[in-house]
Amino acid sequence: MRFRIILLTALVFFTGACSFPSKLGGTKKGGEYDVFLLIGQSNMAGRGVLEESDTLPMDGVWLLKEDGSITPASEPLNRYSTIRKKVGMQQFNLGDSFARAIHKKTGRKVLLVVNARGGSSMEHWLKGAAQRSFNKKEGDDPERIGQPIPVFYDETLRRTREALRYGTLKAILWHQGESNSSEAKRVRYLGQLASFVGDLRRDLGLGDIPFIAGELNYARRSSPEFNAMLQNIGKVIPKAWCASAEGCGSNPDNTHFNRQGLVLLGERYAEIVLKQAY
Repeated sequence: MRFRIILLTALVFFTGACSFPSKLGGTKKGGEYDVFLLIGQSNMAGRGVLEESDTLPMDGVWLLKEDGSITPASEPLNRYSTIRKKVGMQQFNLGDSFARAIHKKTGRKVLLVVNARGGSSMEHWLKGAAQRSFNKKEGDDPERIGQPIPVFYDETLRRTREALRYGTLKAILWHQGESNSSEAKRVRYLGQLASFVGDLRRDLGLGDIPFIAGELNYARRSSPEFNAMLQNIGKVIPKAWCASAEGCGSNPDNTHFNRQGLVLLGERYAEIVLKQAY
């Protein structure tokens, strides 16, 4: 009898120890968060007008900070990007409605890794791309000017690996292409994107993580041809899908989505992720 009591006590202790959160926020094995990587250029960084309520924490959603810790998520979501332009340019982005939809549907804790930079081209994101510096012309924070911008690809890997201490990567969300939408650059785009995704998947060592790219703003002159090309992403990249931007509202510049457009686009990303990653 005494042996059975000792054995039962040991089992209870072992089970409890395995379920305690680690100092990093997740459980010791796998973690409790569903992790999503959000990368790209300005529409992923967010150019929708912020409302006062956006600064309130979202229910069930967290954000990876620059130092590798996590905090309840609130807009602007790209403020902790290690490659971003000045903080004042970071506004409402599609990660807001995306994360809310995922948490509402699954009940899971969501952790966002948002690391976008406005104006960045596909060439900046490729593995082995040359390092650049923060500069006044591109609108960087004054205190950063002259300092090296972390290499985009290397930062993508580093920050994703930091987030994996808290949970499991479920999908990669990508919105980029305005800088590559000209005819001369467009013809190489899918091939470059395929190389980027292939390298990222291999270096993360997590298999064919779902990859979702979003169409460009339909109000932009070069968007029809680019979007038609992007709709074929699944033929070039395994387990890759395209989120439609049709009907998503635009800012007056006809390049950036407005707040309502970003909400709709984020929900469309979520629809694809819910179908393909759960």
